[in-house]
Amino acid sequence: MKPWKAVKRLLPLFAGLSLLLSACGREDLSVLRPQGPVAEGQLGLIKLSISIMIVVMLIVFGIAAYVLVKYRRKPGQTEVPKQVEGNFKLEIIWTAIPLVLVLILAVATVQKVFAIGEDYSKDKNAVKIKVTSHQFWWEFTYPDYGITTAQDMVIPTGKKIALELKTADVLHSFWVPSLAGKIDTNTDGTINKAWLEASREGVFLGKCAELCGKSHAFMEFRVKAVSEDSFNKWVDAMKAPVQTIADPEVAEVFKTQCLSCHAVGDQGGPVGPNLTGIGSRETVASILHNSEASGKPVDGKPIKDNLVEWLTDPQKVKPGNKMPNPKEDLGLTDDQIDAIADYLANSKLSY
Repeated sequence: MKPWKAVKRLLPLFAGLSLLLSACGREDLSVLRPQGPVAEGQLGLIKLSISIMIVVMLIVFGIAAYVLVKYRRKPGQTEVPKQVEGNFKLEIIWTAIPLVLVLILAVATVQKVFAIGEDYSKDKNAVKIKVTSHQFWWEFTYPDYGITTAQDMVIPTGKKIALELKTADVLHSFWVPSLAGKIDTNTDGTINKAWLEASREGVFLGKCAELCGKSHAFMEFRVKAVSEDSFNKWVDAMKAPVQTIADPEVAEVFKTQCLSCHAVGDQGGPVGPNLTGIGSRETVASILHNSEASGKPVDGKPIKDNLVEWLTDPQKVKPGNKMPNPKEDLGLTDDQIDAIADYLANSKLSY
């Protein structure tokens, strides 16, 4: 088969495949829908670089088409066309133009890099959050408020959020496409600093952008941008005393088997994710979507059902995670798991 015939057959296939794949993906995981100044600046750089490439491509292909038509061999023509190699003016022009384009892109990039990399950790008006990555979950500490939570990072809109990022184990990468670019959490003890800001209220998906183990793809988190008044209410709710489990037997099991690693209110340990207000979160274990969530998940289930599924077999939900199996390792019964799931599902925060 002649090459052009193969191209003619494959071209519609590739075009159709490209069109089909362009519809894949998630709306909340796109840098093309920025919801804050950092993401808007990064999208601006993308647009600038693509615009420059398109202009260069159009000019190059235009000149090539013009030369092919204008200087094609005429019938009966036998002489060699006039050669322009070594033309000083042409060489200056096609050397200078790329330099100018690179300078334009470089200046814009340097400006954005310094603006995006500014340190707001000492800004009195900024909200400071210490981000710690774990296999396979995220921990968020608010040092100015004395609060630690997990999986849902609650922030006020219109305020700069100063982030300090580190890892508790392997290399991870913090990424909220709608709000900011990727920031690594390094294993050498380096604390990386970054900032982001949400222009409007909403729930924005975050992910780990660095392959970190079996459940890397499930290492998600949510950024919940709320009004400043709602944020202050959330802070107060996180600090408020929590109710204990009414059943003494289940309460004792929860205290000895669960609170040895997890914290609820002022009780428990710091080893696992903080469970205070878990009933108000968007997900269970970052991957089981709660139907009651404000982010309006498409495939969500009641939070209690998600908690029961997680507590019954954590490895099935998120392979490679470090949580002991409540049934096999901790000896919990189905009734105890159901009671604990019911308690956690009703552990909600009003804000």
